[in-house]
Amino acid sequence: MVGVFRRSFSFPNKTPAKPSLSHHVRSISLPSRSHPLIFQLKDEIANLNSWSLNSDSRTAAWICDGLNHLKTVHNHLDDILNLPQTLESLRHQPHWIDKLLEHFLRFVDVYGIFQTLILALKEEHSAAQVAMRRKDEEKVALYVQSRRRLARQIMKLVSTVQKKTKLTEQGQGGVTADLAAVIEEVIRVTMTVSLALFNGIAESFGTRKAWTWTGLDRVSKKMKKSGEEEKGIREFREIGSENLRELKKKGKEETKMAMKKMRELEDWITDIESGSQRVFRSLIGARVSLLNALSQQQEQQK
Repeated sequence: MVGVFRRSFSFPNKTPAKPSLSHHVRSISLPSRSHPLIFQLKDEIANLNSWSLNSDSRTAAWICDGLNHLKTVHNHLDDILNLPQTLESLRHQPHWIDKLLEHFLRFVDVYGIFQTLILALKEEHSAAQVAMRRKDEEKVALYVQSRRRLARQIMKLVSTVQKKTKLTEQGQGGVTADLAAVIEEVIRVTMTVSLALFNGIAESFGTRKAWTWTGLDRVSKKMKKSGEEEKGIREFREIGSENLRELKKKGKEETKMAMKKMRELEDWITDIESGSQRVFRSLIGARVSLLNALSQQQEQQK
């Protein structure tokens, strides 16, 4: 019987070379770019960037939408600031936390003042509607004056928001640098929404808009081309001084239309008040989280 022999092949004992990595391996410690909360925050920032591109439709609904997105941004930031890993990294940057607190304190103060102003506007607006029904032109004139005062006060808020404070120094590496970049974006979009809100109301109620009511076609077309016609908030602009002057000479339909717009504006004022109040609370929440991180850092030093 002939045995069956199987042939075998031998290969040199050589360890295959490891493929070279074409990318840098990052630390997976939190908070990193891969953390879901960071992604959520960046998505909301992207939503606000898209929102700002629609500034041609400067309506009260557009303003309220921006405020809602801004509130969500700060809620996500608050969640990130309360992560134990975030608190650990922030404890090593007390100077950076101080700068952040300065930013947030400015925003909290501004929105706190705005809450007082918008509440006063709502009360005066309600009183003006009563005066319109009675065709009390003297009280309506006082309402117009109060709106102009409000515009001047809100312009002071614009100046405060526009103040620039350097947040971080270059060269902060590691996890903190990644977090700092996101927070820089949060501050930027907060300024964007705030300026749209404050400038919108100030431009709608300020005396500078009086020259746009002449009805001259040439001026109107020029403004439309340059975009100046869209300054202010549409619903606020629609109740101009010309709608409130000489009420006793206005016809029934004209008065009815003016009253309708006043009621609609009152609803939008209430919505803006609610939206700005939610932003105010979310700003306070984020600032409290920063204060907690700072206090923990100070306790460790004792």
